[in-house]
Amino acid sequence: MIQQTFLELIKSQLTQKTSLIDQVATVLDISYDAAHRRVTYKSKLSLEEGITLAKYYGISIDQLFTNELEHIVAVKKTAPVKDMSSLLAYYQNSYNSLLPLINNSAVKMIYSAKDLPIFYTSNDNLLSKFKMYVWLKIMDSSLADTSFNNFNPSLALLEAAKNLGQLYNGINAIEIWDLTTINSTLKQIHFYFEANILTEDDALQICNDLSDLMQAISKKIVTQKKTFKFYYNELLLMNNRVLVKTPSTKSLYVPFTILSYYRTNDIKTCDQAEDFLNIQMEGSKLLSTVGEKERNIFFNKMLKKVNNLRSLIKIPDVLEFE
Repeated sequence: MIQQTFLELIKSQLTQKTSLIDQVATVLDISYDAAHRRVTYKSKLSLEEGITLAKYYGISIDQLFTNELEHIVAVKKTAPVKDMSSLLAYYQNSYNSLLPLINNSAVKMIYSAKDLPIFYTSNDNLLSKFKMYVWLKIMDSSLADTSFNNFNPSLALLEAAKNLGQLYNGINAIEIWDLTTINSTLKQIHFYFEANILTEDDALQICNDLSDLMQAISKKIVTQKKTFKFYYNELLLMNNRVLVKTPSTKSLYVPFTILSYYRTNDIKTCDQAEDFLNIQMEGSKLLSTVGEKERNIFFNKMLKKVNNLRSLIKIPDVLEFE
């Protein structure tokens, strides 16, 4: 029974034209007849063979022992980000994971955005550098006393981030935002400015980058209608849940710590997550299809928040008596 469940999990990742027997023979480096006996349950998979197949297809052995009645789901945890080298690895791994998905209409990424999706802060501007600073200052104790001016990410890190940001433009994506999606970034700018870690000039430039980003997304909604859909949800707060669908698999990513996620390919869990995301979308405005007025109303509210922060940053100058 366990072997049957295991082989069915592998089969679910294959296309209809791909032979399970051929795949087992190739991965285990055994003959077609030997693979046939295992696939038809005439021979048992050895522990070593099971581990080899599990590693190759990214299947957790725990998945075989989950109990639906107890709502137990096997998950994988992505590596934590704790310093510049692990952040570099995060960007590179994300890039390599997404690369096979670009320019493929059969692939879909649904991103429920509580915070700005990392793809939008993976660039060569000050906003992207600031987001790196925020993440690493929290996780890397060696940066505890480092000001933003003295924060110098490596060229390799900046290049890896930029590559990831550019790659996202080629993915068939759906994003769900609400008016609070921008809030955490605004709070971070204000916090570090008030703590004298950000200079006024830097804080204002990051605000400018944020305004430019809002305008770029508004433009993207119009120019990439075939591959990009943008929903505005007024009722349900987002939580940075990401669902990736391909013709053969579904993967659900749920936040664990900063930039690290729990990932599961459990079919029922992914289906349930997709059902909920569909409910969110049904109760949202699809800004990709509404008129220019509706899009402008949403993004003008976002820009107003940024402008209010600009005013707050400039208040000390207004109150000076010299």
